[in-house]
Amino acid sequence: MDWPTTVRRRDGRTTPFDIARIENAVSRAARETGHTDPTIASTIARSVADELARRRRRTPPTVEEIQDVVEAQLNAAGYEDITRAYILYRQQRAEIRSAKKLLGVTDDLKLSVAAVTVLSERYLRRDEFGRVVESTGEMMDRVAGYVAAAEDRYEPGSSQRWTERFSALLRGLGFLPNSPTLMNAATPLGLLSGCVVLPLEDSLRSIFRTLGHAAEIHQAGGGIGYTFSDLRPAGDIVTGTGGKASGPLSVLRLFDTAAGVVQEGGRRRGAGMAVLDVSHPDIFDFVTAKADSPGELSQFNLSVGVTDAFLRAVQRDGTHHLVNPRTGATVARIPAAELFDAICEAAHACGDPGLLFLDTINRANPLPDQGRIRATNPCGEVPLLPYESCNLGSINLARMVRDGKVDWDRLTEVATVAVRFLDDVIDVNGYPFPELEQASRATRKIGLGMMGLAELLAVLGIPYDSDDAVRLAGRVARHIQRAAHQASVKLAERRGSFPLIARSVFTPPRRHAQLTSVAPTGTISLIAGTTAGIEPMFAIAFVRNIVGRQLLEVNPFFDRLARDRGFYSDELITEIAERGGVRGCERLPAEVRAAFPTATEIEPHWHLRMQAAVQRHVDAAVSKTINLPATASVDDVRSIYLAAWRAKVKGITVYRYGSREDQVLTFAAPGPTLARADTDFSGGCFARTCEF
Repeated sequence: MDWPTTVRRRDGRTTPFDIARIENAVSRAARETGHTDPTIASTIARSVADELARRRRRTPPTVEEIQDVVEAQLNAAGYEDITRAYILYRQQRAEIRSAKKLLGVTDDLKLSVAAVTVLSERYLRRDEFGRVVESTGEMMDRVAGYVAAAEDRYEPGSSQRWTERFSALLRGLGFLPNSPTLMNAATPLGLLSGCVVLPLEDSLRSIFRTLGHAAEIHQAGGGIGYTFSDLRPAGDIVTGTGGKASGPLSVLRLFDTAAGVVQEGGRRRGAGMAVLDVSHPDIFDFVTAKADSPGELSQFNLSVGVTDAFLRAVQRDGTHHLVNPRTGATVARIPAAELFDAICEAAHACGDPGLLFLDTINRANPLPDQGRIRATNPCGEVPLLPYESCNLGSINLARMVRDGKVDWDRLTEVATVAVRFLDDVIDVNGYPFPELEQASRATRKIGLGMMGLAELLAVLGIPYDSDDAVRLAGRVARHIQRAAHQASVKLAERRGSFPLIARSVFTPPRRHAQLTSVAPTGTISLIAGTTAGIEPMFAIAFVRNIVGRQLLEVNPFFDRLARDRGFYSDELITEIAERGGVRGCERLPAEVRAAFPTATEIEPHWHLRMQAAVQRHVDAAVSKTINLPATASVDDVRSIYLAAWRAKVKGITVYRYGSREDQVLTFAAPGPTLARADTDFSGGCFARTCEF
């Protein structure tokens, strides 16, 4: 008897019949129920193929028919427990397909329901009636084709070749660009940059001009950083009217309101970073703004720009000067420790403000004669000068493994192609106003980073909170940085160096003033199905509310490992979902408990060590949240902030579990309630969702 040659898929298309797929499905169910005999799966798979051959259908069997035959053959062989496991798996897959169908999305990339939900809401193209008109794979093709069009500028006729190469990389989820590139490529909005810094000068004209520019960027889904440090303090004189200035905090509230208004009709939340220099007279009001008024300034992250001199004064109980930026005059002398304590108390209370270490940032400024860097993008990983933008993209480290080891050659290859992709993005980017285009093209800054570090470590069996993990993370960052720099040199040899190279710290050839940066990758890591940035896993099992359904999610690698090693059970997953993590789950092997720590199970100093190890090999900065337990004290925050300065990271953010009511991840108290996460949360700070 001849086995079938093709199978009719659920979408009506046919695909070659592959008995190995049947064998793998049966093998999974067998391992899950404790059967270790490898011949069970192969025997059942052959009996299924024989039964299909006996039926001698003129049309190819459907997927559902094959699965029905699998159930029948398992039952006939007496494997009732395997049959039950197989049926449960079918039901789970049916629920996933049903959820995707409700969203109206064709998911040819086989993404998670959470990923498809986010793509449906904000990324996939829709027609004039609001219907989704592209599949998940077609979205990747759209982006690849639009970006690769830049190739014809340098080598006419080469864009098709690079379209295919970019598309393969994106479809394979080995690399993804920042969200605005995925959303806006080949659309009227056109802005592909993930982040921008805009100037704010001390005049009404400058404030409202910047506000108009900000609205255009937010509408296209871009994030913006500002320093409010040049604005005169509240109560200061307003020349010409004799009135009194309202101060930077009132301007910040104006920008926050505007970002919220634009969000209503835009692609996503209008994220912003507000920075105020530690010497500004209004610094105390800025520091306590969120702690004193929960729910306010919801569109902004807050950071205090601190200097080495201020932190040294804190250490020696010295005096700190508050200076009016309009006059340059000192208006107050205060104990430095008093202000630092206020910062730490506010961060302990609500997670804001973070710190930007401005002297550390500017020691690495590639264009020091263009001015001092005083602000970053919303998540802090890209310090920029006014009007500069940066196109971000991240390598999925979980896809850089071969034979149980890091595939360094593959990592080099992906980094090289990714640098070219991000360089092309600069050329096809739709800049909404000329200042942004001029500054961005003059330095051609890009930010190639990574995501999936925690998953990579778990695959390799290395605990996140270990010396081995810290060393490997640093090695990966160094490898990406070297590959990116080499790619930039080669591109410059063909395309030319960035225009301001003569005024930089570099010598030609070099295509980019900045190449690497580590973003939190909140949304794109969700799309890629991996862990966020360099963050640890936030939970191993939890519940998401998606399209009105409560769907239990299990970390994919843990799920596979548990099934392969035969300790998977519904009871185990429920217990883990109640805990959020596995460290205290005694029924698991010790090495498994060690390899799957979650963010709240890891001591804060390991979070910081990981950030510092990666920062040493990153051109720009690293976005990382130091997660703290609910019991952490203000002194704990103080110690971490000072340790971060000594470790020479460029910025620091802490979040104490439970310190904000609008937390996007919650773990239950002991009992039957499961851990729950917002639809688009993928890790990092539990107080907010990174949309980049």
